[in-house]
Amino acid sequence: MALGPPETVKTKQLSNVSIVLTSLLAGAAAGALAKTAIAPLDRTKIAFQISSKKYSTKSAFRFILTSWRNDGLLSLWRGNSATMARIIPHAAIQFTAHEQWKRVLGLEKEHLAGSPNSPHRKKKTFLAGSLAGLTSQTLTYPLDLARARMAVTPKGVYHSLIQVILDTSITLSARFLASPNPSFCYLILFSFQVFVTIFKVEGVAAFYKGYWATVLGVIPYAGVSFYTYGTLQKFVETNYGSKNAVTNLVCGAVAGALGQTSSYPLDIVRRRMQTSAITGRSYPSISYTLVTVYREEGLVRGLYKGLSMNWIKGPIAVGISFATYDHFRDYMRAAGHVRDYFRYRAKSQRLERRITLLFFTFTVLVFIRNTIFGNRSHS
Repeated sequence: MALGPPETVKTKQLSNVSIVLTSLLAGAAAGALAKTAIAPLDRTKIAFQISSKKYSTKSAFRFILTSWRNDGLLSLWRGNSATMARIIPHAAIQFTAHEQWKRVLGLEKEHLAGSPNSPHRKKKTFLAGSLAGLTSQTLTYPLDLARARMAVTPKGVYHSLIQVILDTSITLSARFLASPNPSFCYLILFSFQVFVTIFKVEGVAAFYKGYWATVLGVIPYAGVSFYTYGTLQKFVETNYGSKNAVTNLVCGAVAGALGQTSSYPLDIVRRRMQTSAITGRSYPSISYTLVTVYREEGLVRGLYKGLSMNWIKGPIAVGISFATYDHFRDYMRAAGHVRDYFRYRAKSQRLERRITLLFFTFTVLVFIRNTIFGNRSHS
């Protein structure tokens, strides 16, 4: 007999802290699982998005096979560490923000939200999804830029997410200090004064290339996705009496296909702007990028390049994400599981601190090693 989540505790019986924490954990798990599943397809899509090469399903699979033969199977998951570093907080924040925005907009209170089919409620439902996407995208955008750069560069260019972020910071500090030796910037990068200087001169702007294109795209994408998923779930419950993991997966797949199609041209713009430093093409604004891509490559082969790949990976990712989130959230909110989780957390905090310290020490040692011996090999 298949095992499902135990009977859940009603949300109103949980404190808001428990609601937020269970949403964060379920969202993190959902995002990590979904993105790992479609990572090879995601990397392929980005590679075509940022170039002027013609896209076709055949050429996409040829790219996958070539990457596999030249760099190995794991190369198809290149940049996935950056994806995980971004998607875990991104998904956690997005799902949590969605629940909180629904509370703020009164969607959990029938007398404030209106009838299920009223235009007023539909607008609020769409708005809650859009605000959730906007919140999470804003807080995690620099990691998205790093992930895009890792996905489109050869293996030897960016070894890890840390190097991508450091490379961007070092470029800025070198430009400001006019240092002929980039290694000098490595040595002073951890100085607080340098971070303050970078922030004052150019700072955050370097990590937010393509941000406004992302914002304009995430509003319809997140709004349509959450709205469609919620609407389909209510339809299933009304007509078939109950929902399960399979129906959640199907509802999420449909929501993902519609959401990604609605904002796809802006996804092209975002990727072009994010990777302009690598490709050598300048894309200074959203309008310039849209016009340039349209003139040089056309509508279908330019602004909608790779959309068919999105119709494959998008429904898979969003379906897995929504279904996983609902299952983990309901399971953790079941009687006893929230309490047991906090007991476990209290016991494991000391171990977590030790692991974190070891990981940080290892990261610093690897960074110093690559800096010193890397410079020797180039000299």
